[in-house]
Amino acid sequence: MKIRNLVITAITSVFLLSASFGLIPEAQGQSSTAPKIIGQSTPFDASQKKAIEKIIGDYLRDNPEIIIESIRNMQARERRQQQDRGLKNLVTYREMIFNDPTSPIGGNPQGDVTIVEFFDYNCGFCKRVFPTIKKLLEEDKNIRYVFKEFPILSPQSELAARAALAAWRQDKTKYVQLHTEFIRSTGGFTESRIMRMAEKLGLNTAQLKKDMQSSSISQIIAGNRALAQRLGINGTPGFIIGNQIVPGAVDMVTLKQLVADARKG
Repeated sequence: MKIRNLVITAITSVFLLSASFGLIPEAQGQSSTAPKIIGQSTPFDASQKKAIEKIIGDYLRDNPEIIIESIRNMQARERRQQQDRGLKNLVTYREMIFNDPTSPIGGNPQGDVTIVEFFDYNCGFCKRVFPTIKKLLEEDKNIRYVFKEFPILSPQSELAARAALAAWRQDKTKYVQLHTEFIRSTGGFTESRIMRMAEKLGLNTAQLKKDMQSSSISQIIAGNRALAQRLGINGTPGFIIGNQIVPGAVDMVTLKQLVADARKG
């Protein structure tokens, strides 16, 4: 749908450009009854519309690269605008991003640099980057890590996210353990499988089931989704380090550089 809208916009731009250069029915040898486009204040009749459609069709057939270039330019502009909005909202919603008490915390809670990750337990890239994150936190003991449960891939993703947040509510020391079990697992998440993992870690599964359905956990997940949208994070994983919004499964070298930059302030 977005591409279709871009094409329509591009075609309209081409038409207006054609009109401005006099590429109108009269200029193409059409009847003088076809009015000039610029300054048109009355609706086009059927013959005028047909003439306009022919001009646009002929122009696009002769110059198809115009549409491709227009779409690329508009997409690039949209990306830049989205990035600008994200960076602005990074300041506006900074407290919610870094210090929301409902977001689980790992690493060193008193660390001098905070990494925030938006993730989905069914995301292959999240699973791929997890060992790198784990190693970074082991090597750098001064990183505070904020987990933003962001289930966007399937209902099973949300089921796992609800269980993880319920575990955080029940016993904060168990959250990272359950998170690790989930992110390392392969296959889907069912309630029975989740409960087996939780029971193995010593969590109260009856309480976990109850808390998973609570409205407060629904609000946390909805809040994370809204926050991600404001920041322009449309996929997982998505990281925030210092003043940078970083999409995708970044490598260790990049992560260390981002942390170093954040430490410099």
